[in-house]
Amino acid sequence: MRIFSLIFALAAMFAAPLAAQISLPGVRLPGVGEVIQPLRETVDRTAEAARREADDLVRARLRMIDRLVSRNRNIIELDARGEPARRGEMLVMDAGPELEKRLARSGFALISRERVEGLDFYVARLRTPDGMTLTEAEVELRGLLPQAEISADHLHFQSGTAESPALAIASAAGSTHGKSAPVGMIDGAPGAVVPVAETRGFAKGAPYPSNHGSAVASLLASAGANEIRVADVYGTDKAGGNALAMVKGLGWLIARGSKVVTISLVGPRNAVLERAIAAAQRKGVVVVASVGNDGPAAPPAFPASYDGVVAVTAVDGKRRALIEAGRALHLDYAAPGADIRGLNAKGKRFRLRGTSFATPLVAARVAHALGAGRNWRGALDREAEDLGRKGPDDVYGRGLVCGSCRGR
Repeated sequence: MRIFSLIFALAAMFAAPLAAQISLPGVRLPGVGEVIQPLRETVDRTAEAARREADDLVRARLRMIDRLVSRNRNIIELDARGEPARRGEMLVMDAGPELEKRLARSGFALISRERVEGLDFYVARLRTPDGMTLTEAEVELRGLLPQAEISADHLHFQSGTAESPALAIASAAGSTHGKSAPVGMIDGAPGAVVPVAETRGFAKGAPYPSNHGSAVASLLASAGANEIRVADVYGTDKAGGNALAMVKGLGWLIARGSKVVTISLVGPRNAVLERAIAAAQRKGVVVVASVGNDGPAAPPAFPASYDGVVAVTAVDGKRRALIEAGRALHLDYAAPGADIRGLNAKGKRFRLRGTSFATPLVAARVAHALGAGRNWRGALDREAEDLGRKGPDDVYGRGLVCGSCRGR
């Protein structure tokens, strides 16, 4: 971190003349140890504070999951890894044509087997036997279908919050004018005041306006994305944001022509969603995703950690990395994710904070590069401002993109 580099630079600055044993009549200069020790103590206190903050974020994440499961035990349960998923359901790929025959005497029931629109692969949705946990179901199915890809239907969570109403709002800054490639968004639905080309629901009660979805869509628009489609994977469903809904939403967005898809959601690794994103990438679609807000001690965030996904973190108005920013298995870019503004579902302007809100700014930049027929990676790398240590790093990635963007 920059603070540690500064502290050690100061220590070296003071230590150098002392090491040269400068002496002045009647003046006692402090020894090197006397100078460096307080600096070491400052470093130790700063590191300890950072560790406590990271531990607090991990505990907050676990409490949130525990509350969600305890309040919705009829539709949500934990899988073998302790991750929340839709209760009593498993997802299966590559099971072969004899799936129903193999299931006949197993107690599992086939709810549906369908081809995912726009992605050209099939997913089977199974009901587990009564009283069987997801952990037990996974073990049973792996024995029953050894060649198949099996997964729980994991839930994903939005990674940002509206902090408070914004009373004084500057006009949108950092927008890029000109035509952009069509952008898809997987989130909650935006409110009516946020102009989008099309919205479709993939959850119970969807499309249903949400503050998070409205903010993300408004940031896309403020950054100059001019053809936005939204797959609402939440609606009013307590088990919304599940992997299957995201897969179907992604397929629909691609079928409708989206060339960039932004996802400000985080969850665990899921085989079905990973397959869907790989299929989208083979079609030339760029997927952009946030690293989440569970802190650096949290598990790696997905879908940001899948191969080829553009992983985005966030900085505040002073270009400092957000303390709550999560991590991914790789990091591409940073963008403003605090001290920015967006619209909620009722059209009110709110101050926003979180990696959720950095992600659409990067997605809009990708869309503009594609719309102009340019190589998007080269365009973003040229724009990116190097922060932190020189070159790509695990705090800011390849640099800050859309640094002057402040929302609307």
